[in-house]
Amino acid sequence: MRKVREILRLHEECGLSLRKTAQALNLSRPVTNEYYAKCKQQGLTYETIRDMPDDELVRILQSEPRVADERYVRLAGRFEYLARELTRVGVTRQLLWEEYRREEPDGYGYSQFCWHFQNWEKSQELSMHMEHKAGDKLFVDFAGKKLAITDRTTGIARPVEVFVAILGASNLTYVEAAMTQQKHDFINVNVNALHFLGGVPRAIVPDCLKSGVTKGDKYEPEINPEYYDFARYYGTTILPARPHKPRDKAMVEGAVRIVYTWIYARIRDRIFYSLEELNRAIREELEHYNSRKMQRYGQSRLELFDEIEKTALQPLPAERYEVREYRRLKAQFNYHVYLSVDKHYYSVPYRFRGKDIDVLFTASAVELYHNNTRIAFHKRERAKYGYTTIQEHMPPNHRWRDDWNAEKLIGWAESIGNEVKTVVEAILASRQHPEQGYKTCLGILNLTKSYENVRLANACRRAIEYERYSYRMIKNILQNKMDMRIEEPTLFDRAVPLHENIRGRDYYAQEEA
Repeated sequence: MRKVREILRLHEECGLSLRKTAQALNLSRPVTNEYYAKCKQQGLTYETIRDMPDDELVRILQSEPRVADERYVRLAGRFEYLARELTRVGVTRQLLWEEYRREEPDGYGYSQFCWHFQNWEKSQELSMHMEHKAGDKLFVDFAGKKLAITDRTTGIARPVEVFVAILGASNLTYVEAAMTQQKHDFINVNVNALHFLGGVPRAIVPDCLKSGVTKGDKYEPEINPEYYDFARYYGTTILPARPHKPRDKAMVEGAVRIVYTWIYARIRDRIFYSLEELNRAIREELEHYNSRKMQRYGQSRLELFDEIEKTALQPLPAERYEVREYRRLKAQFNYHVYLSVDKHYYSVPYRFRGKDIDVLFTASAVELYHNNTRIAFHKRERAKYGYTTIQEHMPPNHRWRDDWNAEKLIGWAESIGNEVKTVVEAILASRQHPEQGYKTCLGILNLTKSYENVRLANACRRAIEYERYSYRMIKNILQNKMDMRIEEPTLFDRAVPLHENIRGRDYYAQEEA
């Protein structure tokens, strides 16, 4: 049976004549022609027998060709139409049977209608595709085998990942090379796939890779927050394939195998020097692939998409999604969150002080959410230890400001020492809003709980000399006891000791005379 499959594969898929097929398989031409004729009599193609069990294939080839009655012939002519219609939203077999009986009053009853159609589905291996309604699901995954781009200077080839997406109903396929499978690249290729389709399916079905699914689970998988944000932006949902359930991702795995043949094989001898160059070649081959007629439907993937699925997709948002990163942070007592990536502080309305804040940020913006409601939006800044504060976020009469203000802090600092006062004034003056420096000043002043006032004053004097006005700097001086060290005079500051062996300027002046 393996050679029977090879006869159909070489002749139908690879385009070899039956004569060359016989030579390639070391079979006689009459035997090759006989097997091919039997397959054609039974309506078999390589696609239908590729995964068919051997005993089933033997039974079909040994059976007599069926002589169908006229009623079956008329029904069989509708099978491809029925298959396409079932992908439309709301269309059922019951509805299609009722339409069939209106046109064929003497046609089959509902059970016989379904039985004949199911047999045809099985022979065409279409049952998997009939499960998906138009616009319902987009299956996505990375191919197991990689492509490569080559460095022009060194000639070293670097492997790159290949992303594949396929719509459930029309089989329209999208392929793109990406540098990695990491979160940023994974979300970007998902975005590109949706814009290639020109619409959004109701669900996206990824494999359980870490970039999309934080924790795979049969019942309640945890979606990566950044991937969830992408889905929320486009108004779709993420339905990860269940772990160890290959049927959940059978469509995309089948698409990957076909992509190997229709894209990988056709560009295998070409060298690409950039990701953009590689993706241009992929798009060219992808266009041919999506425009090629599928034997089982009698239409190309693109034609089927235009007919049944394009209008079933949800519209794209006006703006393209920009990949955002996620953090969960706590708003500090000065109503700012600290984004450690930039070492920068961003304000939230003061009433959210001490609350958990969800932070979503792109290359240009920072969004702050609490209880799924956006409470602040900032332009992203990267000034280390700087503050971005919106005036409206500041409390007009907040208890913390009543308890602490600039005058109180300066007065407390002066009671410790003038050096401490100088440092506190410098910190308050360096901030956009004085309140932003309160936390640093309180930290410095509270060092008196662990160190004597005189030591803190000496530490502040050192900080002034270094022109470094920060809590961390002053604490480091105290911890290392740098405030207690006495500066040694330099060589030129020291007085020359009196000694009979040391001759001064007067001695040499006498010799010259």
